[in-house]
Amino acid sequence: MRKQIPNIITLLNLFCGTVAVVLAVQGSLDWAFFFVALGIFFDFFDGFFARLLNVKSDLGLQLDSLADMVTSGVVPGIAMFQLLSRSSFVIQTNGLFAEIFPYFGFFITLASAYRLAKFNIDTRQATGFIGLPTPANALFILSLPVILQHYSIDFLQNFLQNIWVLAGITLLSSYMLNAEIPLFALKFKDYSFQNNKVKYIFLIFSVLGLLFFQLIAVPMIIILYVLISIFQNRCNCKL
Repeated sequence: MRKQIPNIITLLNLFCGTVAVVLAVQGSLDWAFFFVALGIFFDFFDGFFARLLNVKSDLGLQLDSLADMVTSGVVPGIAMFQLLSRSSFVIQTNGLFAEIFPYFGFFITLASAYRLAKFNIDTRQATGFIGLPTPANALFILSLPVILQHYSIDFLQNFLQNIWVLAGITLLSSYMLNAEIPLFALKFKDYSFQNNKVKYIFLIFSVLGLLFFQLIAVPMIIILYVLISIFQNRCNCKL
């Protein structure tokens, strides 16, 4: 039974993902964001308990990727489809292009599938990541419609309803998922500050960002994560 604990947690991630799919299709993107975030919470702890109980397995690795594909791959694709469908250009324009273009959002789903398949066979990603992890990307994408719905800031409203901005975000998201950019992982061999400075600094800024800026901080935190990783890599190269 102990061997199945991480797999049960992974299946909870998958359950959250399937609920989020239904909610996203129905247009309830704020609740979809909640269930994606909950699924990612379970995704973090399945690996944590697998290491803690020393029950890591090939089955667990494959199951984890399948669950991530739904929670962090399919759902952000649907969310971007919904955003593109609600963009000012599509709403104001009739024609085949306006009907077809929102499906471009599923490019994120395709890129996520490729990224997850590559992760399973890439031995370089044992302690860190190469390219943006799908959960981080999912949080970034799912936060956009929530910000659009709950924050009546003219600049943000216009920005997140611009079809070309959304198309650019789709392309950038898909690129970052598979980019050859090393990013640190929130895995701790020990909990000393000396050996985990970058991780602790990132976590402190993330908590402060959420406290002061709430949901607007989510995409900012993901961008900060990428920038800190790039800065860390440059410093290490110079050393």
